Amino acid sequence: MTNEALILLPVLFPIVLACLIPLMHFKTRKSREIYVGAVVVINTLITYWLLFNGPTEAFTIVKMKNDLSLALRIDGMSMVFAGLVAGLWPFATCFAFEYMKHEKRENYFFTFYTATYGITLGIAFSSNAMTLYLFYELLTLITLPLVMHSMNEKSIKAGMTYIIYSIAGAAFAFIGLIFIMVYGTTTDFVLGGVLDPSKIAGKTDLLLLMYVFAFFGFGVKAAIFPFHGWLPKASVAPTPVTALLHAVAVVKAGVFAIMRMTYYSFGTELIRGTWAQYLVMTFAIITILFGSSMAVREQHIKRRLAYSTVSNLSYIIFGVTLMTPSGLVGGLTHMVFHGVMKIALFFCVGAIMYKTHKEYVYEIEGFGKKMPIVFSIFTMVGIALVGVPPLTGFISKWNLAFAAVETQEVLPMIGVFILLVSALLTAIYLLSITVKAFFPKKDFDMKSISSHVEDPNWYMIMPLCVFTIAVIVLGVHSAPLVELFTKIANGLV
Repeated sequence: MTNEALILLPVLFPIVLACLIPLMHFKTRKSREIYVGAVVVINTLITYWLLFNGPTEAFTIVKMKNDLSLALRIDGMSMVFAGLVAGLWPFATCFAFEYMKHEKRENYFFTFYTATYGITLGIAFSSNAMTLYLFYELLTLITLPLVMHSMNEKSIKAGMTYIIYSIAGAAFAFIGLIFIMVYGTTTDFVLGGVLDPSKIAGKTDLLLLMYVFAFFGFGVKAAIFPFHGWLPKASVAPTPVTALLHAVAVVKAGVFAIMRMTYYSFGTELIRGTWAQYLVMTFAIITILFGSSMAVREQHIKRRLAYSTVSNLSYIIFGVTLMTPSGLVGGLTHMVFHGVMKIALFFCVGAIMYKTHKEYVYEIEGFGKKMPIVFSIFTMVGIALVGVPPLTGFISKWNLAFAAVETQEVLPMIGVFILLVSALLTAIYLLSITVKAFFPKKDFDMKSISSHVEDPNWYMIMPLCVFTIAVIVLGVHSAPLVELFTKIANGLV
């Protein structure tokens, strides 16, 4: 295997070994946990080794006609997305070991859960639009069985909604891909875009329309309004799946694809200052406010976090649609920091549901005194997501607001105002849960709470503690990461 071919390892390794899980007759749950855990941890180590020591040249898997190819490469953007995925996946898997004890078909679950790791890294390492699109489609197929895992009426309907939205979005994204092939000098990702000036002369509005198609096509997975409907419905899946969908793999793949299309394929020089930029930015701003407002209204805890994700994904998209290096820095910062914060919040809710079998906000009164670790972590991470300094949420929102103000344009300024409104709504929909849990009514009888309501074991607590530490440390010492993002946005990495 050549040095460049090593980039295939983190993509194929978990996929191949995941396919062996149904064929292996594990005598105990522990033996399966050791196998799956080893695969995930080894793959994370391989990924990080490649990010720091791997080849920078592209590795071509398949060469097709008309200069089309399936190829993988590590660049600055790859480092960010792959680093986020590889950092969170082992802890998510550890949490899943405990959560899935009371679920059926665990071999089935861990087969698709582990294989998704490789597919997601395929998106991160894609060297061109064709490869990105292929892995993007594979991600839909590999995660569909996870959404439908329970195989009850709700999960089947959620799966159908998910696949319909995803296929429709992919169709629009494919239109954008075709125009990149026809009017671009290459399909490779190049900062600044690849459109050929001689080919697009006099066809600016057509190319802008195709960008909008690609934006909303990939925006389906990023839950942009009005194509967000699949995300709250997907919350019927087991919590390790919803955390995977809402914090790491699927939704971040949508955001990542929008970043690639905007900055590396169509190019901001074509889009900035046009009706297309104002249109996509307007929808990002609308989604921020819509998602936060719906989260305040929603009483189901997981769906409340789902609407929170809808809102926060458009924080990232808002940064992207500013079409400036500073905007991309803000988008990358929130992509990473939101991933850490949101997976922690989902796992807190998963632990609550696992130990109490309660799903609604009004049912958790007094639980904070019975589950002090889980609810304390929920509170700390919730405060971070609101944007309280010096935690991660403040850093990313500050970068987004700075980038918007820097443009000195009206629409970005409106976006900053909406960010502030959304922060207030975030405090309401998250901290109201904390108040309900820690401060029950005076006449509330604590004896009415079941004895089974308690903090879970270390399988769940350890990932939560790690994420909480990360929220604090990454906030206090954010400078190295922001500096890296700045270099990436300016083409220096």
